[in-house]
Amino acid sequence: MNFDELYQIKDETERVQKTYELFREDTRLNRSQAARVEFLTTVRYIETYLKPGDQILDVGAGAGEYSLYFARKGYAVSALELADNNLRAFRAKLTEKNPVDLVQGNAMDLSRYADDSFDIVLLMGPLYHLSRDGDKLKCISEAKRVCKPGGKIFFAFISNDMVILTEFFHRPDYFSAGDYDKDTFRLHDFPFVFHTVDRAREVLRAGGVRVLREIASDGVSELLEDRINALDEDGYRQYLRYHFYICEKPELLGMSNHLLFIGEK
Repeated sequence: MNFDELYQIKDETERVQKTYELFREDTRLNRSQAARVEFLTTVRYIETYLKPGDQILDVGAGAGEYSLYFARKGYAVSALELADNNLRAFRAKLTEKNPVDLVQGNAMDLSRYADDSFDIVLLMGPLYHLSRDGDKLKCISEAKRVCKPGGKIFFAFISNDMVILTEFFHRPDYFSAGDYDKDTFRLHDFPFVFHTVDRAREVLRAGGVRVLREIASDGVSELLEDRINALDEDGYRQYLRYHFYICEKPELLGMSNHLLFIGEK
């Protein structure tokens, strides 16, 4: 499977399956100090709202990075993932000491879960793949349905405007030959779906989500990957403090490869 073959797949479920045969989600969040920024930021905000005894649903759980982190801390975690490769990687990490109720399924159909079941719902991947507005709204509606009143839902998006710069960093010819609209700077949604900050807000508003916070979850960490990975422990700790200092500043929100929105039911 290569990108040309992937592009020919019209069915979105099949495309997600094949995408994670090309991309290693199992190592994406933990392969380096720079890559870890997104995970550490997201966990920091989730823990702001977690209470003892809370139940968590991880929708589009990938290879289990978030699910396992919270299961190890004693929370009851249910997880749903679509891609076979991710499921295999996730299941290989499960132990009796780290139980997670893991099932295969689609984020647009959470019918296996009852209404008002979870205190925290994580949508840390599904909106990377749903290109049709109706599908996005169905996904959001299902997340809201299974979330308890007053519960929190975490929505992750891939940021259109920053990805252009990180692509340019890796490809010197990107501005002239890159896969984006040369007038609007809108990235073509392949193999992932990209959102500007305003577009992400529109999607959540249309889904009836009351947004509490907006976060640049990894900021410039991919762009500065080599520098961040070269930091010693003290330097990395201070870099993280700087990142946490700026990651909610409205003027810098779009300058992040990943965006995190926190909503309340």
